Amino acid sequence: MEFYSVLEKRRTIRDFSDREVDDGVLKRILNAALKAPSNDHLHQLEFVVVRGRDRILPLIETVAENTKAIQQTGLEAGKAAMDADELDMFVDALPKQQRMLMQSGCLVLPFFRQIGCPLCQPADQSSLNYFASAWAAMENIFLAATAEGLACAFRIPISDERARVKKLVGAPEDYELPCFLAVGYAAEDAYIPKQKVISIEDRIHENTW
Repeated sequence: MEFYSVLEKRRTIRDFSDREVDDGVLKRILNAALKAPSNDHLHQLEFVVVRGRDRILPLIETVAENTKAIQQTGLEAGKAAMDADELDMFVDALPKQQRMLMQSGCLVLPFFRQIGCPLCQPADQSSLNYFASAWAAMENIFLAATAEGLACAFRIPISDERARVKKLVGAPEDYELPCFLAVGYAAEDAYIPKQKVISIEDRIHENTW
């Protein structure tokens, strides 16, 4: 797929079919993460791939409960603060947080090693390089999945989810889990949120704002 077509087609999909992801395809997608810019050029990424809903469920069984509080308070607050397109996406996304991670049958747990600066406790702007490196890698995975005809959805861990998953999979203490990542084939009736149309001409300022 041509590069700019990949950019146009890249979407967060939260409805998956039961079609299995081939090992070779998954390796290509995850290898794309190692091509992203990386803090100190270290590429300190490791992946735990969990296949099968029976294996995935124990890792995400607290997700639905943790999301419920956000769903109850966030939707009401969102109605006042969000535009129609943003609220539409929010309404679709929240109830699917646990289901989307299990439905694809392929849960990827990316772990990013921290050296000196905790990923979630940056001391200054420079220490955000670790956080930026992790998300540059995740975006490469999304783009590679799109190029392969697959879809992705991620969830950022909240509450006890990160520590719980690290313990269950035996991840080293100095590795952080930036997100849960579902990789799979989109369902035929997958919901696709409306994308905002933004003119780049309106966003480029010559010499001054």
